[in-house]
Amino acid sequence: MSPLNFLEEVRDQVKLPEKVVFHDITLRDGEQQAGIVFTREDKALVARLLDEVGVQRIEAGMPAVSDEDKAAVEEIANSGLKAEVYCFARCMKRDVDLAYECGVDGVVMEIPASNHIIESAYKWPLEKAIQLPVEATMYAHEKGLKVTFFTIDSTRADLNWWFKIIETVGEQGHMDALVVVDTFGVCTPEAIKYFVGKARERMNKPIEIHCHNDFGLAAINTIAGLSAGAEVAHTTVNAIGERIGNAAFEEVALILEVLYGKRLGLKYEKLYELSKTVEKLSKVSMPPHKPIVGEGAFKVESGIVASWLLEVLDSNPMVLFPFHWSLVGQPPPQIVLGKKSGKDSIVYKLKQMNVTASDEVALKILMDVKLESIRLKRPLSDEEFQNIMKKYL
Repeated sequence: MSPLNFLEEVRDQVKLPEKVVFHDITLRDGEQQAGIVFTREDKALVARLLDEVGVQRIEAGMPAVSDEDKAAVEEIANSGLKAEVYCFARCMKRDVDLAYECGVDGVVMEIPASNHIIESAYKWPLEKAIQLPVEATMYAHEKGLKVTFFTIDSTRADLNWWFKIIETVGEQGHMDALVVVDTFGVCTPEAIKYFVGKARERMNKPIEIHCHNDFGLAAINTIAGLSAGAEVAHTTVNAIGERIGNAAFEEVALILEVLYGKRLGLKYEKLYELSKTVEKLSKVSMPPHKPIVGEGAFKVESGIVASWLLEVLDSNPMVLFPFHWSLVGQPPPQIVLGKKSGKDSIVYKLKQMNVTASDEVALKILMDVKLESIRLKRPLSDEEFQNIMKKYL
């Protein structure tokens, strides 16, 4: 890591909570991404893997969506996980009853918070956004459920109106925690810190942070929220979620652990397996350059970088990587052959095949590798490399 991260004057700018709790929303908000469908079996598998990693809270779904979803939530809630299991609910007694029947620990209860969403999208009078949660949150509390109050579009709401909603619900209804929600990913990190700070000043309740990724800021906005006093981070595996997705669990977790030195007690070596499982079940392929879990994180093609890697791989590979591949369960570094390769890569690949060649032959093979890579517009497979090699050896 950069030593600048650990300068006192730098670290003093970030005040993270003593304990950070992850509230995973892969199985609810993650599934809301257009085209994703998780079966009951899929959800149970992902929940088990999340629990193995050490995620403290799992939002198993929304029972009101379908009988299949209700069955999945109920199965996860009663499967003996160490994690607390929550479900998502509207501010309706019927949704609370479904949650209670599933046996969850708590409910995340949603209500629109911005004037334009309430009046234009829901076609409600403004006061309805106060009346419904007052009654529904108290009803959930009386059922013995923990209540996390989720205010949709918090960051675009008028602050005075937003405080009117949450303070009324806090006084006349019930909330165990409050979620600051950047539903459309439109906040800067500075604005998130300001907003969470204001919420902390006015509310004597734990604050949770829920960010979307429309401008690519979900992970850093989540960190900003935590540094301003939020204690719970809402994240999804692989950043899947409504529209452009949510804050990526694997990114937020590793940023906190590695860059900020925040010990979270997670089993990071299972992150790659978790990511690949969600990728397979969601059918949303991760780009190779996806942070932390992307297939390209430890692949090298550029000739000069490959030469560096060959020099340090057995002695000090951290010269070339920000974290060790084994930390997150990634495969070891791989040198691939293509347009950008150099002679050292060819010699290395030949050595792997127990073949030696003169510099002249290695250079000829290299030129053919480059030409074939240009033709194919990708790196070469081992078989394609062998076909070229056989022309000269």
